[in-house]
Parts: sequence; structure tokens; C-alpha cells
Amino acid sequence: MKNSSRFFTIGLVTAWYSSNIGVLLLNKYLLSNYGFKYPIFLTMCHMTACSLLSYVAIAWMKMVPMQTIRSRVQFMKISALSLVFCASVVSGNISLRFLPVSFNQAIGATTPFFTAVFAYLMTLKREAWLTYVTLIPVVTGVIIASGGEPSFHLFGFLMCIGATAARALKSVLQGILLSSEGEKLNSMNLLLYMAPIAVVFLLPATLFMEENVVGITLALARDDIKIVWYLLFNSALAYFVNLTNFLVTKHTSALTLQVFRFGLLGYELTIYNSSDVAGDNYFLLMALRPGSSGKGMGRVWGRFQVLGNAKGAVAVVVSILIFRNPVSVTGMLGYSLTVFGVILYSEAKKRSK
Repeated sequence: MKNSSRFFTIGLVTAWYSSNIGVLLLNKYLLSNYGFKYPIFLTMCHMTACSLLSYVAIAWMKMVPMQTIRSRVQFMKISALSLVFCASVVSGNISLRFLPVSFNQAIGATTPFFTAVFAYLMTLKREAWLTYVTLIPVVTGVIIASGGEPSFHLFGFLMCIGATAARALKSVLQGILLSSEGEKLNSMNLLLYMAPIAVVFLLPATLFMEENVVGITLALARDDIKIVWYLLFNSALAYFVNLTNFLVTKHTSALTLQVFRFGLLGYELTIYNSSDVAGDNYFLLMALRPGSSGKGMGRVWGRFQVLGNAKGAVAVVVSILIFRNPVSVTGMLGYSLTVFGVILYSEAKKRSK
């Protein structure tokens, strides 16, 4: 029985890794190598699939109980989160047009830096000085990686920085906006409501900024039907990322929780982590507990960081093997320094508790 449980857990984590890395690599292939240069439309396809498949999973398959939006105010809060979420995912997908996955992952690893900045600016919560010191190698590593990146592209770099910052902003906003007990949603239900709102935001942006993309896609399909299957598989995989993350969280919670102590009026903010369709992370579920001591949360954070950092490293290696993009020793040293900084940051957070 114990062995069966262990194999089941390994299978879930493998599926989580595979879907995360798979959607990242397929996004890169479509947007850069294949030449499908429509990141907003691609994101809208992802969100459409997440809307439909979330409804099927919750309303028909009853994977989790359906939670309802209880007020207009709650709906507006979810809409605000969805807007920031759209900005993050679209920016991340745009960056993949211009940057190799390895460099994209290095920049994405700086999420803790932006999270700490936004948490301080928006909640006036100060961390221990050692926590801020550990962010120095996080930022320094990206600076070094940028200087040593053979495929550096300024616009792609700015888009990736914007995506990382927006991702951190959403995590902080989520803790502030959806803080009451009656407004909390599990990750599957939050995705159920956020995804269609995201489609509403993305549709006019697609029509305005990627004119006639549907006609162009249909024309491409007439020449190469594989583009249709690529888009369908890619969109389904984007949802599968969220599903596998939910299942991993449910069955191996100690491995998949990411904990931030923002000190919001003595509350402990726990944010469940998932990966966005650009292959980085966005945050879907939070839980607030008054007067929590935080005991044991350091282990949770550390274990999740091990999984997250390993996933990023695997994505880098696999992408280099597949796309054969040039890498430099300086770039890899910079990325390693950033990951090392993130590990130090997680340790500092653990000790501060």
C-alpha cells in the first residue's frame, strides 16, 4: 500500500513536471521556431481551453465542489486579478518569441525579488535584513546571465521582466483582495472564474493588435493541418498544468505549497503555486489563518523550492537539447547564482519564522 502511494505520488509529480515543461517548450516552438507570431491569440486559446475544461472538471466530473461568487465586489476583485494575470501571461509568451527558454527561466527565477518589493510597497511589511541580503545574488545572477547571453534581445528581456513582475504583483494582490473567509476559492474554482474573464480581456486585444489572426491561422491550417493539432494540444496542456498542480497539491501538500509571510494584520498568507502557460509560475489559491505560528512552514517552503528549482533546471537542459540555442559559461553561472540566491532566500524566510 505504501509503495503504491509512493508510485502514485511519483507519477503525479512526473505529470506535473512534464506538463509544465511541455507547455513551455511547445509555446517556444510555436512562437519562435514554427513562426506562429501571435502570443495574445495563443494565450486566448489557452484561457478558452481552461474555461471549458474547468467547467467540465467541476460541473460534470465533480472533481471539486463548485464554489460560487457571492458578491459583485468579489467578482470585481477576481476581474482585477485576471487583468494582472493576463498581462503576466501575455508578456511571458511574447518574451518567448525573442528569448531562449534557458534565459527566460533565469529571469523568471527572480520572482521572489519582485514579490518582496511589492509586499513591502503594498503592505509595508519589512522582512528581516538577512532576507533582503539574499535577494542580492538573485538579481546579480540575472545581470550576469544577461551580459553573457548570446541570444540577448532587449524587447524580449523587458517583456520577461514585466511578466515576472506582474506575476509577483498578482500574488500580493491576491492576498490583499481575497482575504476574507467567504471570498477564498480553491485553485480549480478560481481558474474557472478567472479564465473566461481573461478571454474577455484578451479578445479585443487580439482583434486590435493581431489583426486577422483567425484568417491567418485558417490559411496556415490549409497548408499544414498540424498547426490545428499544435494549438489544440497546447491549449489542453495549459489546462493540464493547472490540473496536475492541483492534484499534486492535494496528494502531496508538503511538496507543493509555497508560503509567504506578509504579516497582514497578523495573518499568515499561504499561496498555492501553479505554473502559467508561459512555463513560469502564477498563483491561484490563497488561504489566510489568523494568529498562525508558522511552525513547519519553513519545511514546506524549502521542499517546494527544491521541486521548483529542479523543474526550472530540467526545463533549461531539455530546451537546450531540443532547440540547441547557444549558451555561454557566463550565462550558466549567472543562472546558477540566481537559483542559489533563491535557495538562500527560502532558507532566510524559514529562519525568520
